[in-house]
Amino acid sequence: MAFADFNRINTNVQSLESRFSLDKINKRLGNTQLKLSTGFRINKAEDDAAGFSIAAKLSSRISGLEQALANTGDAKSVLDIAESSLNSILDILTTLKTKATQAANDTYGVDERNFIQSQVNSLINELDSLISQTVYQGRSLLAGTYDATFQVGERTADVINVQIFSGTSGTGFDSTGLGVNALLVDSNANSQIAMSNVDGAINGVASMVNNLGIYQTQLSIREEILTQAINSNSSARSRIRDADFAKEQSEAVKLQILQQTAIASLTQANSAPQAVLGFLQ
Repeated sequence: MAFADFNRINTNVQSLESRFSLDKINKRLGNTQLKLSTGFRINKAEDDAAGFSIAAKLSSRISGLEQALANTGDAKSVLDIAESSLNSILDILTTLKTKATQAANDTYGVDERNFIQSQVNSLINELDSLISQTVYQGRSLLAGTYDATFQVGERTADVINVQIFSGTSGTGFDSTGLGVNALLVDSNANSQIAMSNVDGAINGVASMVNNLGIYQTQLSIREEILTQAINSNSSARSRIRDADFAKEQSEAVKLQILQQTAIASLTQANSAPQAVLGFLQ
């Protein structure tokens, strides 16, 4: 700035420069205060175009991973319901095996076997009732028709297919599907046949429980992988986008001091043309 600039009043160059400097400081201070209020170093693409794009992609992936983790939890809930009912079925079948074994003993007469037959029939009805009550979101889990694909990742290939059925023919776990719907214990021979049928049913249910355990292990491992992936991606996004509060607070203090200095300079610049009045006196 030339010395003669102070002698011109139509254009106060010093005032213009001071105001320009103050505007820049105010803008920087506003950005710093925005970072402190939001906690983000990057609040818009202008702040860091590449960083903003990378952070947006990471946010999208994290959202997908978090939903996949929720999906995995829902899938485990489905399998837990199915497993609980299958364990109850095993209890019923075990009791049926006990009754059939009891009736196979020829120390029992007709009346005693009739009593046992009534208990067997009641247990079979209870088994069928349990199957009809084992549902999730309106879908029967143990009717032999459950075939579901669980989305357990943020990629299309991250899926686990679960099928719940008895044996190899895709039958359900009701008394008909297990082959125990017509158990007779009215004689030694029929009781032994009943024992054999119940043994086959127990093996089928136990096999499915084993499969459910394998599915649940896969889902538990998937939960750990997803949790670790969420943490890693969140950490990467934080390093790119989140604000360093200590740094930003220090910057804010510096800018506030510069703002006060610029205001003082602008005040002086605005009052400088008053000196010209001295030439006119």
